[in-house]
Amino acid sequence: MAALTRALGAVLDDLAAARGAAMPWAPVLFSVGIAAFFLARQEPGQGAFLQAGAGLAAAMALRFRGGERWQLPAMGAALILAGFLVAGLRTQIVAGPVLADRYYGPVTGRIVDIDRSFSDQLRLTLDGVALDIVAPARTPRLVRVALHGDAPFVPEPGQRVRVIAHLSPPDGPVEPGGFDFQRIAWFEGLGAVGYTRKPVESLALPGDGPGLWAFRVRMALSRLMQERMEGQAGAFAAALMTGDRSGVTRDTNDALRNSNLSHLISISGLHMGLLSGFVFALCRYGLALAPPVALRLNTKKVAAIAALLAATFYLVLAGPSVATRRAYVMAAVMLTAVLLDRRAISLRSVAIAAMIVLLIEPESLVEPGFQMSFGATVALIVAFGQWTRVSGRVPAVLRPVAALCLSSLAAGTATLPIAAAHFNRIAEYGLVANLAAVPVMGMAVMPAGVIAALLAPLGLAAPALWVMEEGCRFILLVAKLVAGLDGAVVPVPAPAGWILPSLGLGALLLALTRPPWLRGLGVLALAGGLVGWTLADRPLLLIADEGTLVGLMTPSGRALSKAKGAGFVASSWLEDDGDAADQQAAHDRGAFAGPRGQATARLGALTIWHLTGKTAPQRAGDVCVPGAIVVMDGYWRGGPPACRLFDARALARTGALALSPAPGGGLALRSARASGGHRLWNDRTLRAFRLGN
Repeated sequence: MAALTRALGAVLDDLAAARGAAMPWAPVLFSVGIAAFFLARQEPGQGAFLQAGAGLAAAMALRFRGGERWQLPAMGAALILAGFLVAGLRTQIVAGPVLADRYYGPVTGRIVDIDRSFSDQLRLTLDGVALDIVAPARTPRLVRVALHGDAPFVPEPGQRVRVIAHLSPPDGPVEPGGFDFQRIAWFEGLGAVGYTRKPVESLALPGDGPGLWAFRVRMALSRLMQERMEGQAGAFAAALMTGDRSGVTRDTNDALRNSNLSHLISISGLHMGLLSGFVFALCRYGLALAPPVALRLNTKKVAAIAALLAATFYLVLAGPSVATRRAYVMAAVMLTAVLLDRRAISLRSVAIAAMIVLLIEPESLVEPGFQMSFGATVALIVAFGQWTRVSGRVPAVLRPVAALCLSSLAAGTATLPIAAAHFNRIAEYGLVANLAAVPVMGMAVMPAGVIAALLAPLGLAAPALWVMEEGCRFILLVAKLVAGLDGAVVPVPAPAGWILPSLGLGALLLALTRPPWLRGLGVLALAGGLVGWTLADRPLLLIADEGTLVGLMTPSGRALSKAKGAGFVASSWLEDDGDAADQQAAHDRGAFAGPRGQATARLGALTIWHLTGKTAPQRAGDVCVPGAIVVMDGYWRGGPPACRLFDARALARTGALALSPAPGGGLALRSARASGGHRLWNDRTLRAFRLGN
């Protein structure tokens, strides 16, 4: 016991000595508390929050009243508990009505966002929504409707419209443990999604509401740029400068994604950094050309203020997307550091930016954008910290090229596992594409965009817009050429939930610690995560949450019961398998046979039946026998079934299902509802009880 006490004391003394270098770990510990909240299977009750609050108070008391050796552990515990409390508070603050069931009928609302759907259709987000037969108190604050009709419609910001639409609550995961759109929608305030095939009826345009003026300006600038620049180059340029991606087609998005250039089209840290950096340099060196001014003013701080104002305008113009807000916080922290005579780019400034983002939007932690942005930034800081030690040995003429290669390699290495885990693909030639495209973005496209904005009031923006257009064309050309190469995309299976945290912890231990034993733990965590990923095991059988699709794993990959329909579910299953096939090819694998609406397959001694269509309930009685698994998108009308039956009623309770081999033999069943737990964003009863909506 004495030896253990001495060892604990030594560890506490080491922590106290390292207190000055602990700041980068603050967002990591804060994230642990946020993760604990989101991983809970049951919605934490009042008692859990009271206990966390009491623990936080005790930890802070120990931080200020305890001895020096207890200050760092106490602060760490306080950060973890604070993360848990902030995530819980945020979940309640954003709470709003969610559509209780399917709805078909008139939908009236005001257009507050325009984008494109998974099927490449124009999509409108509406607020101020009114639904027939739905009480105002139970009407969602935001509704998103994809336009599948043939009638032409040009949406206007703030336009009040009426449309006959099919709506439903946000869908749950397409398989147990999969991507949870319900949680994303909850924090976005999105209470219903759907589509229409009917023409959109335009009502009177209302007056400008809060935030609508920026939306109007954004869409007006986007249309102006797309009129001046033909084709996808104009749509790409508009997305860069205004955040409006409604003109970017699915083919362009796929090319950017498959070449690892998709980060260029989402306004993120790269864009905010390039814009604010260009404005900073333009102001600082421009003022230096006027010696009387340069001698009387601190041009560095004046340039920082100008860059901060430009970044703020860019934020307002591009809209309040999560990625844009996150990028703005990072840029603002670094420019504020310049104003305070601190190092603008350091692990401390990145930690402060991460803490601000997580305090405002703790749900960002589980989103790929947050993970990739801060992972890349930390990797760049660490890499260039080492670069400064060896750059003197590199010939001066080669240093810019070497620095560019190093930055692309460091950022690409840091974000590769994150992108692979979330998007199930590795862009094999992503480094080549970024080496070709990013310099054009930084040296031509973004500077030309800023200059065009400055010269537009004088009517002199045409040359800058031409430069921007040609730069965008070059980037899209690179994307298409790289995406078209053989082996450009390597599909990878979805990892288990613990894999990415293990890789992240290992990378942080290597980047932020010095003791050899901690770095050794980092190597073990990285190795364990990579080995665990290679052992990923996919379910034998997957069943969609509405009974619309069944997928059976075969030696040649997952075979699907239908060649068309439930396209999003099909593509998600195949991507999670690490399978590059499309739905038609997966159906043609031949595991399922039978006429349309009655597909059958074998799983060992079991017979699988997938019945769809209006007559499915009548046909189910003939095939529901012992040794059969029957899945149908209708409702069972008989008595207790003799088979293992999954009809629409049962699947509404369980969500999507997965069957995998059980350790003791047989099959183990997992449901999306059990995997996701009972949380506010997925449990209608719990929402009504907690929120009274």
